[in-house]
Amino acid sequence: MPAAPVRIKESKFPVTCPGDLNGFPRQPDRVAIVTGGTDGIGYSTAKHLARLGMHVIIAGNNDSKAKQVVSKIKEETLNDKVEFLYCDLASMMSIRQFVQKFKMKKIPLHVLINNAGVMMVPQRKTRDGFEEHFGLNYLGHFLLTNLLLDMLRESGSPGHSARVVTVSSATHYVAELNMDDLQSSACYSAHAAYAQSKLALVLFTYHLQRLLAAEGSHVTANVVDPGVVNTDLYRHVFWGTRLVKKLFSWLLFKTPDEGAWTSIYAAVTPELEGVGGRYLYNEKETKSLHVTYNQKLQQQLWSKSCDMTGVRDVTL
Repeated sequence: MPAAPVRIKESKFPVTCPGDLNGFPRQPDRVAIVTGGTDGIGYSTAKHLARLGMHVIIAGNNDSKAKQVVSKIKEETLNDKVEFLYCDLASMMSIRQFVQKFKMKKIPLHVLINNAGVMMVPQRKTRDGFEEHFGLNYLGHFLLTNLLLDMLRESGSPGHSARVVTVSSATHYVAELNMDDLQSSACYSAHAAYAQSKLALVLFTYHLQRLLAAEGSHVTANVVDPGVVNTDLYRHVFWGTRLVKKLFSWLLFKTPDEGAWTSIYAAVTPELEGVGGRYLYNEKETKSLHVTYNQKLQQQLWSKSCDMTGVRDVTL
C-alpha cells in the first residue's frame, strides 16, 4: 500500500483565494443541499454557495444551532434563500423523512454536498446498529444520495449538470476495506474505522459516476479532500494531538473557509461541467489510493451497501 502523499499547506490556492468568488459564475437559479452545514467546513461551504446566489438547504441534526446559523448566513450573504431541514445521518428513518420533506417543497436539486461526518469517536452504533463511522459518514450519505438521485437527474440538463460532491480525506490512503467486517467489530480502532469510512466514500463516488455515465444522466459525482482543517472534529482525538492543534493550528491547519474551497469549486466551476469520477485536492485532480480504482471492489461495496440500506441494486 503506498504511503500517503506529503501535504504542505499552501498560503494561496491555485485558482482562487478563499472568500474571492469572482472566478465562479453566479448561481441564482440553482439549489444545493449541504449536510453538516451548521459547523466547520459545511458551514463555510453553505455560506459561500449562498453568497453565489444559490438556494441552500442545510441538512443537519443540530436543531438548537440551526436558527442562529441560518440567520447569520442570510445576514452575511444578503441571500434569503437559506434554510435548515433536520436530518440525522445516523438514522435511516430520519434520512428518509428529510428526503420526503425536501421533495414536498417541489423545487429542483442541482448540487448535493455530502459533507457531514464524525471522526475518531469511541466505539458506538447508529440507531440502525451500524458502527458509527461507517454508518454515519458512509452509509448515511450512500442512502441520502440514492434517495435524491431521481431529483438530481430531473434537475440536470445538457451543459448544466447536477453535481454530487462527497467529502473524503487523505486518511483514506492508509485505510483498508474489510468486506467481511465493515462494522470493525472484530478489533475496533477509531482511526481505522474513520479511515475505512473515508475510503468507502471514494469507492462509492467512482461507482456512482460509472452508473450515471452509463445511463447518460446529466449528473456527475466527484470526491474532494479538504486537507487538514481546524474544526471541532478533533475533539475525540488523543489529548496530545489536541494540544498541538491548539498551539500550532495557525501554521499546520487550514481554516474552515480554506477547507471548504475545493467542495465549492467542485460544486460550481465550469471547468468540471460534465466531468465526474475525480478525486480533487486544492482544486486539482489527484490520484486516490490505487485500490479505489478496483471496479470489482466498487461493485461489491455498492451491492453490500444496498443490502444494508434497503436500496434496490440497479447494477445487478
